[in-house]
Formats: sequence, structure tokens, C-alpha cells
Amino acid sequence: MSSKFHFFGEPLLEFGHQQTAEDPHDGLALFGPAETRSQMPDNIVIGTERGIQAWNAWCEALNSSAACVDTARHRAWPPYPGFDVAFGVKWPKPVRSYAVDGQMLSDASRKADKHDRAFAVSRLYIEQVEKVKRLDALPALAICVVPDEVFENCRPNSSVAFSKMSDIKRSADEVAFLRQAILDRDSGQQSMFDMDEPEVTAVLDTMGVYEESRGYSPDFRRQLKGRLMAHDLPVQIIKESTLHITAQVRDGEKGTNPLSDRLWNFSTAIYYKCGAKPWKTPWARDGVCYVGLAYKLAENKRTACCAAQMFLDSGDGVVFVGEFGPWFSPKSNEFHLPPEKAEALLRGTIETYRQQDGRPLKEIFLHTQSGITHEEYKGFLRAVPEGVKLISIRVKQDRGGQRLYRYDEHPDVAKRGQHPVLRGVFWQKTPRHGLLYTNGFKPRIATYDGFEVPVPLSVTIQFGDGDIVQVAKDILGLTKLNYNSCQLGEGRPITIKYSDRVGEILLANPGLTKDQWRHNFKYYA
Repeated sequence: MSSKFHFFGEPLLEFGHQQTAEDPHDGLALFGPAETRSQMPDNIVIGTERGIQAWNAWCEALNSSAACVDTARHRAWPPYPGFDVAFGVKWPKPVRSYAVDGQMLSDASRKADKHDRAFAVSRLYIEQVEKVKRLDALPALAICVVPDEVFENCRPNSSVAFSKMSDIKRSADEVAFLRQAILDRDSGQQSMFDMDEPEVTAVLDTMGVYEESRGYSPDFRRQLKGRLMAHDLPVQIIKESTLHITAQVRDGEKGTNPLSDRLWNFSTAIYYKCGAKPWKTPWARDGVCYVGLAYKLAENKRTACCAAQMFLDSGDGVVFVGEFGPWFSPKSNEFHLPPEKAEALLRGTIETYRQQDGRPLKEIFLHTQSGITHEEYKGFLRAVPEGVKLISIRVKQDRGGQRLYRYDEHPDVAKRGQHPVLRGVFWQKTPRHGLLYTNGFKPRIATYDGFEVPVPLSVTIQFGDGDIVQVAKDILGLTKLNYNSCQLGEGRPITIKYSDRVGEILLANPGLTKDQWRHNFKYYA
């Protein structure tokens, strides 16, 4: 067939009173959230004394309005009307504030080893969470205010200058000794215990910290989110500097992220994490769900863990984690499951959905970045209930493909065709493949808010029977379901974006036991 072009326009979202709007800012300001609250549940805040003071000031800002002084910027940066106007209820101050010693936090963030840094910093916050058990009721959300130094030092690729390290880096011999001691212990050998008792105690303590810290991600943010799942406590992490409201930020001057935008994004995220959805999907079809696959390669580069996240027509999502195994192929640079593991993964996901929702399914759209093989598809198909269709879709950014520009009639012929294509254009190349432009010019804000020529999503129906145009429409709609920020739309659908998030938080923390995993997406956002 010859190529066809479709323009879907901006998908609508549903807000209060079943009213719809394209932009979350408009919908919340005009109609309120899709799911209302008579009052917000309790929250706690953890941080340094300075961070807690900044959070208290931020709570006041959340309940006030904010806008850029330059009204010309209002289209791209909509005014924030106040939490009570947008959500119909005031944002409460925390029921408890827990202070972390700033110097101890600084020392922990400057340890020589990246795993030790993230583990020590996380432990300081988790020690405060332990105190929550004394409250009459479990709070709905923990706000963790983090000094910028922690953000800078506690990421996987961060390094600390030798002159600023708070401890001495382990030598290669020490690391080798600890690893061998762990192997000896696990194999039942007792060679280490020829030492004196105090030496044995010291070695065991060091082994314990070394081994436990390597069971978690060297990224503090990912580690803290994962470890707080064991406490049934969603967390919102925020840098101290983000809470500092300067005159430039309040006025929304160029070169700053305006206060109005910060408040919109933050209020949407915490409203969702407190258990209510700001908006829903009026375009979703009953009985249709979307499943995204996630993989995370272990540090040994030989094994990987798999997970699946299912999104429902209501906007709800559930996560199911599979097993570690040799799922990654260095030759193809792709992840694939044996048929029996594919069946087990999807069967577990569907069972988790049945326990939490229970409505009959009609169609399952399986979204993957690596794609799946025919043998994998047959495995997934065995997990699908009788009468339910399974359609496998490969969704990946097409960075090496063709680009589109909008035609225009600029007086200077040399400057024509320099504007990006509209968001929502679908270039259908075959009945089972096309390019979807989820980035591009957005009429609502009258601009393109990206920094490069828009990269389309390559959308391919690999297995199963489906309408490629409907598939592309659904994917465009799924770019609007990230409740962690208040945006018109993103470049990737939530099924693909959150597959990365699940991998970052859950699969990157193998020290988390299965009983600590949580199925709700508010723990990952």
C-alpha cells in the first residue's frame, strides 16, 4: 500500500463532573480532578532542619496562586491557581517532621564508594521512617527533602573528589578479601574463623554492610523508593534548592523554571501519590488493557530480571515482577524470554489484575521496546484467558529514520519548512507499521517545546490482529498518563516510560524481597 498520513489531534482527558480538556492545567483549573477528596490524608516530611523549614514555606506556596509576571509566557507556563482551586481541597502541613542531622548526611554522601554512599544516606532517612510506627495511623505519603549535595554525589556515575571524601577507599586487596569471605561463608568454609574473636566480629560487621549495600542501587533516589516499599509508604523526593523561592523564580523570569510550573508538577504528583487520580482517559475502551515489559541487566552483565506493568482503561496500573535469568543477548542487544517464562510473567500479571480489579478483559496490547519472538508470543498467548485477544506491539524511538517538517509560506523561500511537524501526526507506511510523532508543534501552547528535530516512535504490530491506526491513537493517548508531572503530553507512552522506571527502582534493588514489592504505580512515580 502507499503511505497514508493521519492527524489525530491532542487526545482529551476527563476531569471533574465528567468534563474534558486537552491540557491538564486547563482541566484541573476549570473542573477539578477526576477523583475528588473531601480532605487530603496525612503526610510526613523528612529532611535537615533547613529542608523542613523550606518545606513548610512550600506548603504555603502550594495553597497560594502563582504566575509569570510576563503574561506572554502564560500560554507555555499556565498560572497556578492554588491547590484548593485545582483539587478542591487545601494541602495540609505534615503531621510530623523528622529531622536528619545535616553533618551526618553530608559525611554519608561523601563516602569513597558509590554503594556505601547511597546505602548510608538512605539509612539515615529510613531510620526516621521507623518512627512512623509510633503514629496512630500510617501516613499516605512521605516527603523527603534532600540537600543538593546528596543529589550530586549519590548517583551511579557520581564521584567524590579525594580531598572531600569522608572515609578511605577500600583497597583492591580488601575488596577481594571481603568477596572471598562471603563466598567462604556461603559455601560453609570456616577459614576466616581462625582469627581472634574481636577480629572475626569486625570482619562480620564489615561483610554485613558490604553485602547489604550491594543489594541495592547505587542511586540514592532509586534505592530509597525501593526500600520504603517495605514500609508501605510512597515517597516524594525533592531537592532543597527546588523549594527555594527566589524573586526570579516567583516572577517566572527567563532562565528559570517558573514557580507556577513547579507547583503544577508537584501538586499533581502528590495528589496522585495520596491515592486519587487527577484525570482519567475518556477515550479508553472497556475491557482493553496495555502491558509494558521491563528488563534490568544485573551487574554481572550475564543475568537480567523481567517485569510487566499493566495499565487499565481507568488509568490504574499494576506491576508484576518475574525472575532473573539469561534473558539478555549481547549479540542482538535485546532481551527475550523462553516461552514458559513469558507465560509465567503474563499469567502472574493477569492474576494480579484479577485480584485488584477483576473486570473481564477483552484485549491485551503488549508493548515492548526490544520486540518479541514468535516463540515468546506463543508463551504469552498461553497465559491469556479464553476469548481474549493478544496483540504484540513494538514501540521504540526511530532515531535513525526520516524526519518531517511542516510546510509553510514564509516570504523567504530559504526559510520554509523549518518548523517541526504537529504532535499527533501518524505516518502509516503499511497496514502493520508506521511512525507516530508524539513530539512536535503543540497548538495549545503555540510552540514546539523540544530541543531537537522531533524523533518519532516506530510502531509495529508484530503478532496478532489489530488496526494500526487505532494502535497509534492508543499510544498517543498513553503519553498523557504520567501523573508525576502536569504536562500536555510526553514523547513516550506510559507503558514504555514506566518500564524503565520499574527497572530503575525495583529491578535495580535485588536486595528487596518479593514480600516487599508493591503493585501500585504510586510507589514508582
